[in-house]
Amino acid sequence: MNQKLLAARLLLQADQTVEHALDCDYAGADEIVLFDLSGTDAEHEESFNTIREIKRRVDIPLTGLGNIKRGEDVKKFLYAGCSKVLLNAAKPESFALLKEVSDRFGKEKIGLTVKDPSNYQENREAIETYASVLYLYPEAVSLIGKTSLPTVLFNDETDDASLCALLEKEGVAGLCGEAFSAGESILPLKKDMKEKGIPVNTFESSMDFSEFRTGADGLIPIVVQDYKNLEVLMVAYMNREAFDETIRTGRMTYYSRSRQELWVKGLTSGHFQYVRKLSVDCDNDTLLAQVAQVGAACHTGNRSCFYRDLLKKDTPHANPSKVFEDVYAVIEDRKKHPKEGSYTNYLFEKGIDKILKKVGEEATEIVIAAKNPNPEEIKYEIADFLYHVMVLMSERGVTWDDITEELANR
Repeated sequence: MNQKLLAARLLLQADQTVEHALDCDYAGADEIVLFDLSGTDAEHEESFNTIREIKRRVDIPLTGLGNIKRGEDVKKFLYAGCSKVLLNAAKPESFALLKEVSDRFGKEKIGLTVKDPSNYQENREAIETYASVLYLYPEAVSLIGKTSLPTVLFNDETDDASLCALLEKEGVAGLCGEAFSAGESILPLKKDMKEKGIPVNTFESSMDFSEFRTGADGLIPIVVQDYKNLEVLMVAYMNREAFDETIRTGRMTYYSRSRQELWVKGLTSGHFQYVRKLSVDCDNDTLLAQVAQVGAACHTGNRSCFYRDLLKKDTPHANPSKVFEDVYAVIEDRKKHPKEGSYTNYLFEKGIDKILKKVGEEATEIVIAAKNPNPEEIKYEIADFLYHVMVLMSERGVTWDDITEELANR
């Protein structure tokens, strides 16, 4: 059975939209629907910058809509980071665009918003051929169950019973509204929905706490990592109640041995930890949590509690998975803090044309080196090329996260 979608709804022109989007992600929303209500072309372009920033910060899918007049607008939404784009069924030009953008970008990336049911009925064949989902305003709920496409309802109900009743309706694939947009955790609501037999995306452990090998005090140690860079942040302890509360709320909850009580990480400092993955070791006596860390994990203000080295062996070998990030960080530092005689600063001073010229030259060097059967030469040329590409990335404000995200999406 397909899981029901619970989507947040945000306006791109509102204050602190990026921070609000991150709160919705942490709160357990499955998707964020972003409305572009821009009044000018300049505001429209700024909306895409906001989407890019949101995409850098959140993990859940984005859906975009608003001010779509041509295929290029759909492209900009998708390239900015949206997984889907919704055309407005109330606009006749949307149906002139529908086949074009569906063929160009894929049906699965195109949907429509419907307020007047007649807009759907008069264009039913085209919609069901070239779109993958309908988002219905309250005025169009009569279409529920009368279309072959999944339907998501725009709805501002906040009462749990009303939300459950809507999701239980045949043909309703999800809800998008105020209840999931406040930034408050909806995971307890999802848990209640699941217990009522409504399929939703929520946390559920494959093992019960009773299956773990705890100490005599009923506690199990848990190592906490940053889910992106795998940095070890801290070590704490859980009892059954802390474990169950972590799964219920999605926020890391521990048991304090000194205070003899539960504590939610970040409740006082604001430095919450949001669960991304929980694992158990081979002996069932230690847990590993991968989390999205807000701020510092350590009470000292350091990112990690493990900030003091006791011994360290100097080694020339770098972590391969971090080399690109480390080199990029050095380039960014040179950009912000110029050093006399720095080649990187020389490139930034000369500007984009010089940087592009060097990227082109290094690309040509790769082609020439590739004709040489000795792989050593091409290795050096590729390294030179990548360095200059990173300077270009820095100049244009593109990060490795942006590049890897794009590759992953492909």
